[in-house]
Amino acid sequence: MSTTRGASSERVSARASRVATIRDVAARAGVSVATVSRTLNGIGPVQDDTSKRVFAAARALRYVPHAAARSLSIRRSDTLGVLLPDVHGQFFSEFIRGIDVAARARGYHILVSSSHSDVQEMSAVLRTLRGRVDGLIVMFPNVELGPLSREIAADLPVVLLNSAAGSRATIRIDNAAGARAMTDYLLALGHRAVAFINGPEHNTDAAERRRGYRAAVDAEKRPRLECAGDFTDDSGYRAVAEILSMKPRPTAIFAANDSMAVGALRALRERGIAIPADVSLAGFDDIPMARYLTPQLTTVRVDIAEMGRRSVESLLALLDGRGEAPKHNIVPASLVVRESCSAPVQRAAAARRKPSRKRISS
Repeated sequence: MSTTRGASSERVSARASRVATIRDVAARAGVSVATVSRTLNGIGPVQDDTSKRVFAAARALRYVPHAAARSLSIRRSDTLGVLLPDVHGQFFSEFIRGIDVAARARGYHILVSSSHSDVQEMSAVLRTLRGRVDGLIVMFPNVELGPLSREIAADLPVVLLNSAAGSRATIRIDNAAGARAMTDYLLALGHRAVAFINGPEHNTDAAERRRGYRAAVDAEKRPRLECAGDFTDDSGYRAVAEILSMKPRPTAIFAANDSMAVGALRALRERGIAIPADVSLAGFDDIPMARYLTPQLTTVRVDIAEMGRRSVESLLALLDGRGEAPKHNIVPASLVVRESCSAPVQRAAAARRKPSRKRISS
C-alpha cells in the first residue's frame, strides 16, 4: 500500500516539475498549437471564448513562452545590436550606458560587439548579428561604409554613428565646431603656439577635429603644430616628446580626445612641467575622469550618454514605423573651462631682461 502511494506521489511530482510546453496548453484548451501561438503573441484574429480558454490554460499550467521560439514566430527579438570600433575606455562605457538605459526603458535588450576598427571583423560581426536583433546601431568612423552596405542587412533598420552617411540615418558629433571653439579659446588666452595631437589616420572624428583646429590657427595666422596620435593615452604620452622639440615651442597642447590628454599630462609631469603654469592642456569628449584629474581638465564636452539615447530613439522610430529617422542628427559640442588652461607666462621676455644689481653697502 505504501509502495503504491509512493509511486503515485512520484508521478505527481514529475508532472509538477516538468516545464509546460505550448502543446500542453493547446491540449488543455482544446485548440491547435497555431491558435495558442496567435493568441499569446497577439497576431491574427482569435475568437473571444477561444482566447479566454487559451489564457486560462496557460495560467493553470504556469506556461512561460520560450523567448527564442517567440522571436521566430513574430520575427521580433526585442534586442538591438550595437557594433562599436572598441569597447575599452570611458567614452565607450558611457555611450553603452546611454544606449542600455534608453533601450531598457522601451523594453529592449542590447547585444554589444566590437569590430576593433577592422573591416573584416566588422563584416563577421554583422553576419553573426543578423537574425538575432531587430535593428543595428553601428559606429565605424574609419572607412566609408559603401563597400560594407550589403553586410549591413538591407532588411534591418540601421543608425550610423560618426560614419559616412550614404542613404542611412546618422548621428554625429559636431567635431569641427568643438575643436574650433577650443583652439579659439587657447588663442584668445594669448597662446601663439598651440600644438595639436591628432587622432587615428582615416578616422572621421579625428579628421573633423583636425579641421576645426586648422581653421582656428589659420584664421589667426598661427603655425600648424601637429603630431600623430591614435586616441589612446599611450599615444598622448609619446606625443609630448615631439611637442617639446617643436619650434616655436608650444605653450598649449590640445589633444583630440581626453584619453590622449591624460597621457600627455603624465608625460609633462614626469618632465617637471607644470600645468597650466608652464603649458596649458586641453582635451575633447569630457569623459567622467576629466573633472577628477589634477588639475581638472579643460575639454570639449560631448554628452556621450545622450548620444547613446538619441541613437536608440532614432532606431526605434524606424522599428515602430514612425517615419524615417533624421538623416543628420548632430550632437552639439561645448567648451568646458576648468583648471588645466591659463594665459601663458611670458618666460622668454623675462629671461631676456637682465636682473638688476643692487649695491650692497658695508
